Order: sequence, then C-alpha cells, then structure tokens
Amino acid sequence: MASIKKRPNGSWRARYRDADGKEHARHFPRKIDAQNWLDEVTTAVKTGRYVDPAHDRETLGEYYPLFRDRQVWTAGTRTAADIAVKSCSFSGVPFGKLRRSHVEAWVKGMSDQLAPSTVRTRFNYVKIVVRAAVADRRLGEDVTAGVRLPATRKREHAMVIPTPEQVRDVLDVADEHYAPLFALCAFGGLRLGEAAGVQLADIDFPRRTLHVERQVQRVGAGVVEIRAPKYGSERDVYLPDALLQVLSIHVEPGAIGDAEWLFRGPHGNPPDRAVVGYWWRKATKAADVDFHLHDLRHFYASGLIAAGCDVVTVQRALGHSNASITLSVYSHLWPTAEDTTRRAAAGLMGQVFSPPADFVRTVEG
Repeated sequence: MASIKKRPNGSWRARYRDADGKEHARHFPRKIDAQNWLDEVTTAVKTGRYVDPAHDRETLGEYYPLFRDRQVWTAGTRTAADIAVKSCSFSGVPFGKLRRSHVEAWVKGMSDQLAPSTVRTRFNYVKIVVRAAVADRRLGEDVTAGVRLPATRKREHAMVIPTPEQVRDVLDVADEHYAPLFALCAFGGLRLGEAAGVQLADIDFPRRTLHVERQVQRVGAGVVEIRAPKYGSERDVYLPDALLQVLSIHVEPGAIGDAEWLFRGPHGNPPDRAVVGYWWRKATKAADVDFHLHDLRHFYASGLIAAGCDVVTVQRALGHSNASITLSVYSHLWPTAEDTTRRAAAGLMGQVFSPPADFVRTVEG
C-alpha cells in the first residue's frame, strides 16, 4: 500500500508499508520527487532488492558477527574470515553509503602491501559476507561484483615440485620422530593436518592401507582441535611396502589401542601446524633446500600422474571432493594428446619392428 499526500506546509508526504506491515514515509518539496521515490521502492520490492531503510545505518563490521556465529566453519576458516573483515577498510561505512569504490580502494591498498594470493583470499572472505548481507536484505547490492583483483601466477608456474633427491635429503636429516610424518606426506599424499591426526588403528598393515578420517587444527598456543577431514577427503590410502616399514619402525614398543596417536606433540597431543612447521624448517635448512611441506603433496601427485594414473585415481588418492579440483590444480602435469598419440604410435612400431631401427634401415636400403 502506497500513497502521496500534500501537507499543509506545501510539501508532499509519500508513504508505503513493507511486507511486515511497517510504515515508511518521506517528505519531498515536489510531487514528482515523491512519486519517483515510491517507484524506486516498488521496483526494489519486485526485483528482490528491497532493503528496510533502518539497515542503511548498519555496517559490515556490525553485521559480520551475526553472520559468522551461524556459520558451520572450522576454527581455521573462522580465524581467516576474522582477519579479512578486520583488515577491511570499509567495515565501518554504513550500508546506505557503501559503494563499489570503497571496495576498489581497499583492494588497491592491499595490493601495495600484500601478495596477490593473500589479497584474493581476503577479498573472497569479505565477498561472502557482503553477499550474505544482500541475501538477508541488509544491503541493496553486491558492491564487490566486478571488482578487479591483482593478477596471480598460473598454477603451473607457481607450483613447486621438489625433486626425489631433495625429498631424500630432507628425510635423511629430519628429526627421527617427524621424518615418518614427512614421509606420509611425500608417499601418501596426506595434508599436514591429516598426517598429524593419524592413529595406530587407522593403519591396516596386512592390507597395506591407511584410512584417513580426521585432521588436526590448531586453535591456540598448544591447543589442537580434532575434526573430520575436508569435505570429500575421508579415504583409504594405499601405502607402499617401504613406507609401511618406516611406520612400523616408528611405532613405539607396546603402543596399542585406538586412541594412540602415531605422532605426538610436546604435550602428548597430536602435533599442530606450528610444531610440525618448526621441525620442517629445521630439516630443510639442514638439507639446504627451499620448499614447503605442502609441496610434498604435489610431489606425490606428480608421481601418480607420471606413473599413468588417471584423473579419478589421483582425485581419490588426494581426497579431492571432485575431479574438477584435481584437474584445476594438476592438469598441466598430464601428458597432452600429442604426447599420448606419439607414445601409442611408438608402441605400435615397437610391436611390428623390433627394434624400430630395423624399419629405418629397411626403408633406407
């Protein structure tokens, strides 16, 4: 219901009631201005962009805690989102005055100080909150839409895959308690948190299989949280005999029971990222190499691909939720159609002419 009425003082009073029955009114010097305002409100209602004017004074900083507390987030995701919103230069700007230019200025400021990947990560978290505010009818439009971000390097150029010699050197000098954990990452493809959360009962030595069903996340100094692995990441990993031998040697005599952690931190709990990171940096420094622990997962994936494993096999081994993720990360490692065709043709020649050089001599003769 909407109406326009002339006031005794000559101004025009436009009013309407929203879906909740609440009345809203504004006064204008001209009737045409009042009508234009009502038309805008009507259009916003029909297109689903209507926002109660009371929310115009609300800010992203005020809305975020309400949004965050109803999310099913891990402690790590929550911390990352907190940092992103805290760094947001427009978190105190009222929604009614928030514009795309505020977002662009924030991105530009970050780009002058942070790596492109960090800028993109923080932007994406804030974008999630902004879109939620739009969906909750707190904000009229997504002001992050179309904002250009700094270019990042292509995965094939940014990815670091250590050589077998580098991996061997690190394992040779690593602390005897953490070397098996590093080996699990290199030859089982486990993420750091997954490797830290392995229990003895997870390993089926006769079947040479490891069941990944949890991960360790750090929630404070010396405090860890045991959670289910990332969505789609619970899986069976098929371990080579040599790795099983490393793990069996590592197991302490008499360490039995479902609750026995394969790796222990300083307080008897599974080691967290900070603890493992310390021993990893110490090992890489001693080995005189420079790559991250997560690069061991790339090392494992590259080995599977080089051995001829297909996309689905690699996906399941790494615990990706779908094959498209695997392809987006590792597609550049698979041989091209030209490479596959060339090898197939070479194989055919090898079957007909043994060795193929005989065929060359035959033609030349």
